[in-house]
Amino acid sequence: MRWIILSQSIAILGSSLVFPFYLIFIKEVGGGFLQYGISYGLFTVSSAFVHIMVGRLSDRMGRKLFLLINSWGMAVLLLFFPIVIHVWQVYILQVLLGAAGAMQKTSEKAMLGDFTNSSSRGAVIGYYHFWTSIFAGAAVMLGGLIIDLFTIDIIFYISSFILFLSGFFILRIKENHHGYSEVHSKGR
Repeated sequence: MRWIILSQSIAILGSSLVFPFYLIFIKEVGGGFLQYGISYGLFTVSSAFVHIMVGRLSDRMGRKLFLLINSWGMAVLLLFFPIVIHVWQVYILQVLLGAAGAMQKTSEKAMLGDFTNSSSRGAVIGYYHFWTSIFAGAAVMLGGLIIDLFTIDIIFYISSFILFLSGFFILRIKENHHGYSEVHSKGR
């Protein structure tokens, strides 16, 4: 369980570092509130379509694979933001990030269920969300500090590195051959 908490806290640190500052970034490439709304909407809608597919596939292929695709996929995608010069390029990246985000959200929740039993599930999920929320809050504050000290582009590079790093912690998670955790398969 600790590898799930650690890997996802680090992944959320990486993604939360940039997320609140998208509006500033969109303004820098010539967009405004409408483009921000479209961008965020594209992220959400693309995510919606991927949740169902990932849910079904993770039952057969395992959750870890999708968490890894999310972390390393987002790490690569974030490297494109500093070279974006048009809003339509942001739209494309947002669709891809939405798909990757769905992989994380669906897989993390399914994996939390796999690693817990019904009598302690709420407590474990509360503990998980405590840590991921702490990391998300710290990331937002850190992102503001970094932008003040450097440029907005640097947070995309830092986020990419953090998300890439989180993938190595995901590799430490143990699943059985059906994708379910060892805890679940042992009945604990």
